[in-house]
Amino acid sequence: MRWFILVEAGLTVILCILPAACDQRVKADPKIEEPLRPEVVHKLAGWVNADHPEQFPISTATRYTASAKLNVTGVVSVDVSRNVPVVSLASGRVVEIDARLGDEVKKGQLLFKLRSTDIAQAFSDYRKAVENEQLANVQLDRAKVLYETGAIAAKDLEVAQNGENNAKVDLDTTGEHLRALGADLNNPTGIVNIYAPVSGVITDQQITSSAGVQALSSPNPFTISDLSHVWIICDVYENNLSEVHLNEWADIHLAAYPNRPLRGRISNIASILDPAIRTAKVRLEVENPGILRPGMFVIAEFHGPTMEGRAIVPASAVLHLHDRDWVYVPQSGHAFRRVEVVSGQMVAPGRQEIVSGIRPGDRVVTNALDLQYTSDQ
Repeated sequence: MRWFILVEAGLTVILCILPAACDQRVKADPKIEEPLRPEVVHKLAGWVNADHPEQFPISTATRYTASAKLNVTGVVSVDVSRNVPVVSLASGRVVEIDARLGDEVKKGQLLFKLRSTDIAQAFSDYRKAVENEQLANVQLDRAKVLYETGAIAAKDLEVAQNGENNAKVDLDTTGEHLRALGADLNNPTGIVNIYAPVSGVITDQQITSSAGVQALSSPNPFTISDLSHVWIICDVYENNLSEVHLNEWADIHLAAYPNRPLRGRISNIASILDPAIRTAKVRLEVENPGILRPGMFVIAEFHGPTMEGRAIVPASAVLHLHDRDWVYVPQSGHAFRRVEVVSGQMVAPGRQEIVSGIRPGDRVVTNALDLQYTSDQ
């Protein structure tokens, strides 16, 4: 009986100890002792609820005064007035090319050589003119001697003088023709040297070796552009045209050189809009420090004459999502509403300008990424 009692007592003890052991195991569970994470549940599109909203710090947007700004895209183009075509006054075949597309050349530098039958004909005319002038000069001298001796009348001397004058005109004309074609009067040859008319960069090349060239016809063999001053052509929508004015200045921002802003003057606003996209071409003239290249993409920032008050929030309060910018605005209770905004420039380290979407005094979540990340869990 004692054994049974002991066993029963043992069972009783065991039964009593087991719940205590279970209680000890539950209390020692580390998961229970971890701090509670803020649980966020989606309520509606753009809305979230947080069980512990106090864990998401709130900041108040402050006021920042700046001039009205308009950012548009633009492309670097060559100044048409500084675009010089290289033409040949003689037709022929290219026998040598001494410059290539993209080369920087100086005025008077040899670009290419051309073998031309026009030069051969021009030299033939020039040599005939030389012979005719020499003969006319001899005849004039003879006429003067005969006139002095009374062998001929005065009118015969005048005829000889007129022949000499005409021969000189022909000689000068044929010589100038050869010089215009690029030939050397003292070196008769069928090869024409074509030189650079100005200094600049070759921005177009339309010839290759052995190609044929027609005198004064398109396309031109080369085009040389002076890139010391360039144009930036911008597209401005019609509802923003009131914000740009002639002779005002704009800031130029380059994707390739973000730390080297430039300035350009508005020299022209197109009178005709593009009917497809409803934009007008606005031309900026910019002095090129050597980094602007035709075709380069830029952002032009126009400044309006009036001052505007805008909101400034911590940069961490702005969430970039789906190619748009958003902030989270606290609502009543535990709710937060996601609001789309238009961001401006960085005003100070860690501070972001907001062009539209919220106003100074509005409250936003300081770190929007934390709330967005938690809501996605």
